[in-house]
Amino acid sequence: MGKLLSFAIPCYNSAEYMEHCINTVLAGGDEVEVIIVDDGSTKDNTYEIAKRYEKEYPDIVKAVHQENGGHGEAVNTGLKHATGRFFKVVDSDDWVDGKSYKRMLATLRSFEEGSEPDMVIANYVYEKVGAKRKKVIHYENVFPVEQMFTWDDINIGDFKVDQYILMHTVVYRTQLLKDCGLELPKHTFYVDNIFVFEPLPYVKNMYYINTNFYRYFIGREDQSVNESVMISRIDQQLSVNKRMIDSFLSENPKNINCRKYMINYLRIMMEVSSIFLIVSGTKEHLAKKKALWQYAKDKDEVLYKKLRHSLLGWSVNIPTSAGRWISKQGYKVANNIIGFN
Repeated sequence: MGKLLSFAIPCYNSAEYMEHCINTVLAGGDEVEVIIVDDGSTKDNTYEIAKRYEKEYPDIVKAVHQENGGHGEAVNTGLKHATGRFFKVVDSDDWVDGKSYKRMLATLRSFEEGSEPDMVIANYVYEKVGAKRKKVIHYENVFPVEQMFTWDDINIGDFKVDQYILMHTVVYRTQLLKDCGLELPKHTFYVDNIFVFEPLPYVKNMYYINTNFYRYFIGREDQSVNESVMISRIDQQLSVNKRMIDSFLSENPKNINCRKYMINYLRIMMEVSSIFLIVSGTKEHLAKKKALWQYAKDKDEVLYKKLRHSLLGWSVNIPTSAGRWISKQGYKVANNIIGFN
């Protein structure tokens, strides 16, 4: 029998925490395959740990070493090696919940081959260091629960700002990712947004499991979502924004709800990038914010107007210190509520 679910675990100098991640997905037994991708680690024995797991679990684990290509290239490598019917990325400092994992596998197992959903969605939990209460992102107000549905069954207006589908949330049908030609850029952070975004026009059938499957760790100082780190890597975030704009215009999704969802996702990405450029406050970064919105306008005037059509989209483009103050306060409130970095 073929594998039910393929996990890709991108690792870069991850020896300190990767074993916890790997152990949680190994609980799936022979139904899963675990592709550990060492992305050219230099400071520790990441690859040796991966090889040890491969030796101990030869029918489950594949250890792959590659020259450093970044998170996106590690995901690409995992997808190339994947043989399971479904594909899931788990970052090496995150993990999956044991009880929810059993429920996920039982659900995936229940789908007949050839009749699988293109995308399976589950909840995720912010495992933020020092937080007394863990923030859970769930979707029962957005998606039909435990049943197959399409874009036409969704009211896009029901999505709250923290409910958009992220890499943590999604399990894709493997062949869909291969058929749509998904390939993430090398040496670029924040490509998880591309991973979720670009396949969406190809997604027809979806399925939501109301269970807290993915545990998203936040707390390392060098983590990519750390505010100061995001500002230092803002050029890569802007590159991702531009690729998503280009991808949307190129694919030109036909389903109305899919289009609406993707435009809303783009709007959030543009607003997040703009806020970090405003928080930085340098003349160079404020000029980059202006250039980002001009890029969207030059690409497509209609799309640009839709991206600007929100309170936050309006506020991040007020060319005064008062407007920038409003944006900063909105960001602080949202971060206090959600705790996303």
